[in-house]
Parts: sequence; C-alpha cells; structure tokens
Amino acid sequence: MRVFVAGATGFIGSAVVPELIGAGHEVVGLTRSDDGAAALKEAGAEVFRGSLDDPEGLARAADGADGVIHLAFVHDFVDFDAAGAIDLRAIEAMGAALAGSDRPLVVTSGTAIAPAGRLVTEADAPLPGTHRTPSEEATVALAERGVRGSVVRLAPSVHGPGDRGFVPHLIRIAREKGVAAHVGDGANRWPGVHRLDAARLFRLVLEQAPAGTRWHAAADEGVPFRAIAEVIGRHLDIPVVSVPPERAGEHFGFLGRFAGVDNPTSSAATRERLGWRPTEPGLLADLDQGHYFEGTSTVEPIK
Repeated sequence: MRVFVAGATGFIGSAVVPELIGAGHEVVGLTRSDDGAAALKEAGAEVFRGSLDDPEGLARAADGADGVIHLAFVHDFVDFDAAGAIDLRAIEAMGAALAGSDRPLVVTSGTAIAPAGRLVTEADAPLPGTHRTPSEEATVALAERGVRGSVVRLAPSVHGPGDRGFVPHLIRIAREKGVAAHVGDGANRWPGVHRLDAARLFRLVLEQAPAGTRWHAAADEGVPFRAIAEVIGRHLDIPVVSVPPERAGEHFGFLGRFAGVDNPTSSAATRERLGWRPTEPGLLADLDQGHYFEGTSTVEPIK
C-alpha cells in the first residue's frame, strides 16, 4: 500500500514511517522543511512538500495514495479552536480526495476528549465542544461517502526517548520550582502508551479498521498522577507536594488544565478486534529508565 503520512517527521510519525516500511508499505511523508525532507529520505520514504494550512496540497497527496495516516496537528495550547479548525479543514480536504474509493483515512485524536472520571471506551463519542470533536465526527461521517475513515485516540502521555510532550514539561517545571507536584491527592489517572506501540496500532488500523470506528492507543489504562510526580521527585531528589486545584494553573502553567484530569481509558476492544499487543515499557517503567532526566531535559516551548 502506498501511504501518505501527514506529521511523518514528528515524535510519533517518525516511528510510524519505519513501522509501515517494515511491513512492506511505501510511504510518502509530508514536510515543510529541508531537515524533514532529509530525515524522510534517510528513513526510506518519499517526500511531499507542504503543510497543514494547504488543503489543496493535502488533497493531491491523498489522491495519489492508497491510504492516509493523519498525525499532524498545530499544538497551540493558547488557541485550541484555531488549531482544531485547521485540523478539520485538512481532514475534509483529504476525505474529499478519497471519496468513493473505500481507501483508509486514519485520523489522530485524544482520549481526554471523552467523558472524564470514568473508564472511557472506544464506544464513547467525544464530548461536544472540544477542539478535536469536529475532526472525529467528520472522520466517522466519511463512511457515508465511501471512505474508510477511522480515529486513533492517543493517551495524554505518548512516551519514549525523544518525547517532547507533557512529561518533559512536568520535569522542567519540577526542576524550576524545586518540587514535583500533583493536584489534590493525585489520584486522578492518566493513560499512557509508548510511541513504538502507538506506531504499531496506527499500522493495524490502516490495514484492518472498518469505516467509522474509533480505537484507543492506551497501554496503561490509568497511571495515578501522584505516581508520576513520585518518580520525578525521586530522580530529581526533590520533595513531592500537593497543589490545590485552584492553584494548578499557577503552578503548572498551560499544563494546569490537564494535570488534574482523570482519564482512565480502556483499550480492550482495540486489542481484541485488531490484535494489538503493547510490548514496550509502561509510563512509570519508562520514566524509571532515566533517559527523561539526562542532561538538562530541555524541551521545545509550546505556544
């Protein structure tokens, strides 16, 4: 299968590309930079120059492929609505190019947009009003237009060497403030998945998933946030403290809205129907390997 991958040079995409090639697929990766093009060529993929804000280019790339995996997203934590609108336009453009072909379009979402405080399953629809909800709904609706659209919901922590997401920012905050914190009693739960396990799931969904389906990339069903703080505190040799919910934003900055979220997530249906079997270390075991704490643990700024 010739697969167009948007977000091919990102943390997850750079694992999806070799996963696909290793399974015998051809890959065309989206990039806007020379460095990205070089990385794709080195991985054995073809290069498609473009960006998420070029729907016509995305449509051309999708039209020339046997299937699409859409991993790209504008991670603007200040303007969620604008980021969501860009994502929706990209999905609509690629979906239109695939209409009537029964070709797969695999779109990325997150487990945290489903109901909080109880075990979330693949059968749960996203809550109204979240920035990913229109993208999920548009993808599932593509089944009516002859597209094998499906959604992979990623856990809040997609971890592994090279991670530039939430956990490195938690470590940076802990270093700066001299404490590893959790919100309240820290019993709220985050699911987690290793990037290599997530990459395998994207391939399985591309190859097998029926139209209009949702799947969960959650190897850890729910890790107490307090346990994450405790590992960080132990590795940095700093105290572990509780932050009241009303001070979460003050302490964690943009992460304040996520640090107290309770998002236990089941992937039982995903494992049963697709044969997905996570084999990489879980979140706490990965943290304990120490690579997150090497050097100064610099992280890229998030808007």
